[in-house]
Amino acid sequence: MAHGEGPRSVTLALVTVSDTRTEESDESGAVARRLVECAGHRVVRYCIVPDEPASIRPEVRSLVADPECEAIVLNGGTGVSARDRTCEALAELWDTSLPGFGELFRMLSFESVGARAMLSRATGGIVGGKPVFALPGSPGAVELALVRLILPELGHLVAELRR
Repeated sequence: MAHGEGPRSVTLALVTVSDTRTEESDESGAVARRLVECAGHRVVRYCIVPDEPASIRPEVRSLVADPECEAIVLNGGTGVSARDRTCEALAELWDTSLPGFGELFRMLSFESVGARAMLSRATGGIVGGKPVFALPGSPGAVELALVRLILPELGHLVAELRR
């Protein structure tokens, strides 16, 4: 399969990981939805889950099992505070990790936030044949990850996983 080949439209689930956000206050979730839809993809599920592995893991497993969902993007819980637990929740689920995603995200983040970029634990991998990305919870980080990394390769990535 040539680079860039794949479905032009992918179905995604968007998950905000937060103990405090609501649908009304979830600016990062709104940014993600707008960018995904403007790129021609479709959001089939959106939810907010508490920043607890016991909440995150079952949600991701459910989305992976949903045949309508082809990819999952989480935002929130990837920092270094005691409440940031998204990475720990996903670590138990990865079939394959995509270390390049986190490396590139931090490299691009460094251009705008400097050394603070090293505090991000943004990560990506494959669970049950579906790409899963965990982004920081700030709207700027969500936009950076989607526009510069995820959306340009999403169709190709999904096509590769279907092979």
